[in-house]
Amino acid sequence: MASLVVLVCLNACKKDEQTSNTSLSSSNKNSARTLAWETVLDGSSLASYAAFDANWNYLYPWGPSHNGSAKMVGSSTDHSQIYLSNNILYLKATPIANPVDRFHYLSGTVWAKHIVNITDQYPQYEIKGTFQCPSAKGTWPAFWISGTQTWPPESDIMEFKGNNTNWQNTFITSSNVQTVKTVVSSPASWHVYRVWINKVNATEVDIHYYIDGAWKAVHRANFVNKPMWVIFDLQMEGSSGTPGPTGTTYLLGKDFYIGRTKAF
Repeated sequence: MASLVVLVCLNACKKDEQTSNTSLSSSNKNSARTLAWETVLDGSSLASYAAFDANWNYLYPWGPSHNGSAKMVGSSTDHSQIYLSNNILYLKATPIANPVDRFHYLSGTVWAKHIVNITDQYPQYEIKGTFQCPSAKGTWPAFWISGTQTWPPESDIMEFKGNNTNWQNTFITSSNVQTVKTVVSSPASWHVYRVWINKVNATEVDIHYYIDGAWKAVHRANFVNKPMWVIFDLQMEGSSGTPGPTGTTYLLGKDFYIGRTKAF
């Protein structure tokens, strides 16, 4: 049964930027079930701060810092580093004039309130966004999913580390990492970054990576029943090199989308 679902999805995914919201079905000699498509987050989440606050959280799920030298700032009443304009989300990294610790920048991170979890009931997920990314040395923009209970799992849908090469990584363990690297022409122009995730057996999924509708790779990982956050952040320095920019840096995002199939 699961293999037939994957075949349906793979055929659709490899053709183009799959946009069907029609019902899918699969069956075998023992059972039959319908897979109905549902959208759980879309671009309307950027229509207003009220809509944003209903769908997104500020900072990282674990607090204001992570790898790199940026300390994240933001809340429903503080939009100095995270703000909306014309259905576009802006993350802004600002150098700290006289840093006294490892933090050299103030910046922004958000994460979706919807938790991605590939299960027998929700065997397929699509996650994507459209971004204008900085790529100068010391800039580290990313759009990724990460385990809520353990690490890994992690899947990096968009990640630039100080140049115009996008990294799409799947962390199965800290040392077992599958990676596809793509040189992106003009990362600061709008580009679409996407994954399509299919449950293929009791423990594993296939993760299909895309940029601008072009299929880049498929990675197999043991991500079934492992809930994950969807994170969008502008980190600085760290793996992207030092020193970072002396001026303000922006990461822009729009048309965020999370959808899934639900089995009946």
